[in-house]
Amino acid sequence: MPLSWRSWIANEGSKHFILVLWLSTNIALFWKTFVSYCSGPQHYYLHKMLGVTSRKARRILDKRKTFHMACGIAIGLFSVIHVSAHLANVYSFSAWYSDEFPALNLARHRGEDPRIIMFTTVPGATGVLLVLVLFLMFTASSYSMRVSHYDIFWYTHNLSIVFYVLLLVHVIGGVLKYQTNVEHHPPDCFRPNRTAPGGQNSGFVNSSQVDGLSKVCREEPQFQAHFPETWLWVSGPLCLYCAERLYRYMRGCRPVTVASVVRHPCRVVEVHMQKSGFRARPGQYIVLNCPHVSSFESHPFTLTTCPTERNATFGIHLRVLGDWTERFTDLLLAEPEVGAEILPVALQRRYPRVYVDGPFGSPSEDVFNYEVSVCVAGGIGVTPFASVLQALLDDWQHHKLRRLYFIWVCRELQSFRWFAELLCSLHQKLWQENRPDYLNIRLYVSKERGLQSLSEGRYQVLSARLLIGRPRWEMLFEEIGRANKQKRVGVFCSGPKGLSTTLHKMCNSNHFGATFEYNKESFS
Repeated sequence: MPLSWRSWIANEGSKHFILVLWLSTNIALFWKTFVSYCSGPQHYYLHKMLGVTSRKARRILDKRKTFHMACGIAIGLFSVIHVSAHLANVYSFSAWYSDEFPALNLARHRGEDPRIIMFTTVPGATGVLLVLVLFLMFTASSYSMRVSHYDIFWYTHNLSIVFYVLLLVHVIGGVLKYQTNVEHHPPDCFRPNRTAPGGQNSGFVNSSQVDGLSKVCREEPQFQAHFPETWLWVSGPLCLYCAERLYRYMRGCRPVTVASVVRHPCRVVEVHMQKSGFRARPGQYIVLNCPHVSSFESHPFTLTTCPTERNATFGIHLRVLGDWTERFTDLLLAEPEVGAEILPVALQRRYPRVYVDGPFGSPSEDVFNYEVSVCVAGGIGVTPFASVLQALLDDWQHHKLRRLYFIWVCRELQSFRWFAELLCSLHQKLWQENRPDYLNIRLYVSKERGLQSLSEGRYQVLSARLLIGRPRWEMLFEEIGRANKQKRVGVFCSGPKGLSTTLHKMCNSNHFGATFEYNKESFS
C-alpha cells in the first residue's frame, strides 16, 4: 500500500518537527560554545593551556601520510593472501564438487574449468577487476612514479572510487555459505534414512552417537550465504570522504584573482593571488587547480605570504619541474625573459583562471609553539618557512618563540635570492630592536660557481653567513644542544628524503640533555 504523505504529515509530522527542532537547537548551542572556547579572546589563555589537541596529538596527525602508506601496503599484502586463498577455493569447488550438498557448490558441475568460474560469476569477475585496479594504484604510487609522472599517480589513485564500488558488489555473490539449521542437523550427524549409491546407509555411528544417539539428523542441512557486511565498514568512511570532498568543492569553487607574477632565478615563479574571505596562518599550504592546464589535476603549494589585515593577497613560490608547472608557468608568463620581471594587474594582463582549496595545516605551524626552533630547508623546500619569517618580521614579540635557527642548503647560489630581501629585513629589524641573538642564519651552497654574484652591498648580511659545502650536522646539533640544555627544541625539516633521514637520526641522539622533537614536511 503506497504511503500518503499528507496522512503521514498529519499523524507524524508534528512529532518529527519537534525532534528536528530540538536536535538543531542542541547542535547550534554546542557549536556556539565550541567556537567560543576555541577562538574566543576571553578563552585565549585557557585554550592555550588546555588546547583542542595537544602538541603530541597534532604531531601524530602530521604522520597521516605515513599511516596512509602503511594502510596501502597492508591492503596490498592481505589482498595477495586473500586472492591466493580464493584461487585455491575455485580449484577445490571444481575438483571436489559435492553431489551430496549441491547448495554449497560454486561450480555447476564436477571438473568445471576454474577460469569459467572466475569470469562468469559476480565474485569472480569483480575480484579480477579489483586485483587489476589495486595493481594499477599500487604500482603508480611508488616514489619514482610520483616524482616523474605525477599525473599518472593522480589519475590512478582516483580509481579508489571504482575500487570501493567493486568491493561492495564483490560480496553480493555469496561464495561461502553457512548452515542455518545446526540444531536440527548437527555436524556429521547420523542420517538413518539416507543410503549411499552402493545401497548402504551413508550415515555412521561414532562414539557420540552411541551415547544416547544425540547426533541423529532430524532434517536435511540448509545453507545460506553470509549477509554482506562490507558496507558496515566502508559506508561510514565513504560518507565522511564524500562530505569532505563536497565541502572542499564548495570552498574551492570561489573565484580567485591573480594579482601579480614575479619571475625569480633558477626557474622559480612567485604568484600573488586574492580570494574573498581567505584566511591562513604561517606554515599552511593550499591546493591549486588551473582548468586551462588540467581540469582534474591539482597540486599543493606552501604559502610564502599569508593575508593580513593590511594586505589581503597571499602568495606561493613554485619551481618549474614537471609538465604541469611548465604549462602553468607558460600561461602566467607568455614572454619569459632573463632576470626578474614584475607583471602587475595594472598592465591588464589576462591570467588563466585558477581555483584555490584550503588552507590546510602542516607541521611548520608549530614553529611558534617552541621557545627554540630549528628550521632546515633544502632548495625550494624553504617555502614553508618563508611565511614564518614574514610573520616574525611583522611582529616577532607576539609569539612564544625566543630563538630561531634557520639553515638553508642550496645547490646554486642564485637560489638564495628568492628570499634574500626577507632575510635581510628581518635581521636588520632584530638588530635595531636589540635582539641579534633571536635569529641565527646558516646558508650552505654545494656549488662554487658564481659565488661573487651575492656580494652586493644589500646582501652583505647573508654573504657573511654563507658557507661552502654541506652542514656538519653532528657538530651543529651539539652546538644547539649546548646552548639550550634541558629544553625542548622543535626541529622542522622541509627538503629531500636524504636530508630528512639524517635529521631524524640526529634528533633521536643525545645532545647535552636537550630534547629535539622532529617534524617533517611532505612533498610527494
